[in-house]
Amino acid sequence: MRLILFFFLVSPIFTNAQNNYPQDYFNPPLEIPLILAGNFGELRSNHFHSGLDIKTQQREGLKVLACADGFVSRIKIAHFGYGKALYITHPNGYTTVYGHLQKFSPEIEAYIKKQQYEKESFEIELFPSAETLPVTKGSLVAYSGNTGGSGGPHLHFEIRDKEERPMNPMLFGIDIKDTSKPTVSAVYAYTLDENASVNKSNSKQKLRLIPLKSGDYTTESIEAFGNIGFGIETNDRQDLAANSNGVYNIQTFLNGNQNFEVDFSVFSFDESSCINQFIDYEHYISNRQRIQKLFKKSNPLSILKPSLNEGVLTIEDSTASVYKIRVSDFKNNASFVTINIKGNKTTISNPKVEKTTPYYITANQSTNLKSGNVSVDFYPETFYENFYMDFNVNNDTLTLHKDIVPTRKNFTISYDISNYKDPDKDKLFIARLVGYKKYPLYSFTKRAGNILSTSTKTLGTYALATDTVKPTISALNFKDGQWLSNFRFLKVKINDTLSGISNYRATVNGKWILMEYDYKTKTLTYDFNDDIVTDTKNDFKLIVTDNVGNSATFEATFFRK
Repeated sequence: MRLILFFFLVSPIFTNAQNNYPQDYFNPPLEIPLILAGNFGELRSNHFHSGLDIKTQQREGLKVLACADGFVSRIKIAHFGYGKALYITHPNGYTTVYGHLQKFSPEIEAYIKKQQYEKESFEIELFPSAETLPVTKGSLVAYSGNTGGSGGPHLHFEIRDKEERPMNPMLFGIDIKDTSKPTVSAVYAYTLDENASVNKSNSKQKLRLIPLKSGDYTTESIEAFGNIGFGIETNDRQDLAANSNGVYNIQTFLNGNQNFEVDFSVFSFDESSCINQFIDYEHYISNRQRIQKLFKKSNPLSILKPSLNEGVLTIEDSTASVYKIRVSDFKNNASFVTINIKGNKTTISNPKVEKTTPYYITANQSTNLKSGNVSVDFYPETFYENFYMDFNVNNDTLTLHKDIVPTRKNFTISYDISNYKDPDKDKLFIARLVGYKKYPLYSFTKRAGNILSTSTKTLGTYALATDTVKPTISALNFKDGQWLSNFRFLKVKINDTLSGISNYRATVNGKWILMEYDYKTKTLTYDFNDDIVTDTKNDFKLIVTDNVGNSATFEATFFRK
């Protein structure tokens, strides 16, 4: 009876919240049925997913339509991230965002290319006035693609409010068929202080999850004492797609009283990186599994709603409690997990011992660590919690703990390179050593005199590295001296295996040409329809520079009628 009453009390929360948004204002951005590869709020690396990833039938070039009347307020073209992205502001104050586009509608494309040629840059960010590029509901604005950080053809679609906060598009009536409950793959119990225990241990415990015929779950009963919390691995699948996506809402209850809620309706980009405190970050780094912690513990995320004791359970000796987790998707399909807790103060076997080092980091204070030629500066609120850090410098290799502690903001690593010869200094950069073989991964490096510095949010191992090798350049679809009269595109592959490509510049007969860069295929492409090439004989020149200034030049002559 309590469960039935609980369900009817909870259901109106979702209905009322969803009805606060205009339901018929926005049309879908594509003309095909909407099937998702990724949903709003889904857990991603270092961020929450800010929109819907709509499948485009494994192809590019589908028409992307304006969801409502408005005007193009922003255009951003970048090698990474959203790739080619379009922002439309609407009279009701919301903005819709369309990302990973292949190209834009003819009018918008012409506007952008004019600006690209004036600025001589493929990457560009524009903010047209309201009168420049007006659009009407259902009008063609772009074509779907696979640009930027996309892992395959799809349309990334967002709705943002006046504060530029992304909101779940399904709140506005963008409908995705979903008739299945979320699934739960694991549940963990955490001890939150040195005196707490779960099953006679004060270490994290994975509980045996028992599926029920109803589609809900229970776990083995546990014995516990003191301040504890729980974490859950869970996902949802919409109809017509096999993708494992995020859930919409998680609520927890102790003896019928709600004590925690996670609501994936809206968040701000400024707080998105706090995902690494929301999940068990060390577990994720070690196992690539995201446990969502159902207790707050120094996390400013707005998706974590005000709750009783921030989700922390205080279990007393000789008590019996029932803890329930309700996981639901947007369509209010819900799964429940029930955990029976027996309060038992007991002797802890194998108590957890905190490793101590000479370097204690206090989260709300500045800290400078220095050894030899290496200095590290942490600023207040770089970390969420205090902890002992591993810090060691051996020659030019810096060991800065392990990447198992989440950060809130960047910190700075600096190297004094005074002991290097002047000719060698220009080829140095700071690298993070990754993988089993400690491969040097370029970390954006600045130089001021004899000081190299990098700003990063990742702990781990760093070192100075040297790059003296030029980038490589090779023609993909033409040869020197070839006639290209019937060619639409000119394609060149560029690569740099160490510090990476910094910039490139291409000209034909001394005129700058727009070459679009796809970092996934390392390909530069020029479209002859830009009508820059009008001569019969054409001298093509491409200069590519890496991140420490090594340059390579490629030259060829081609002919066109």
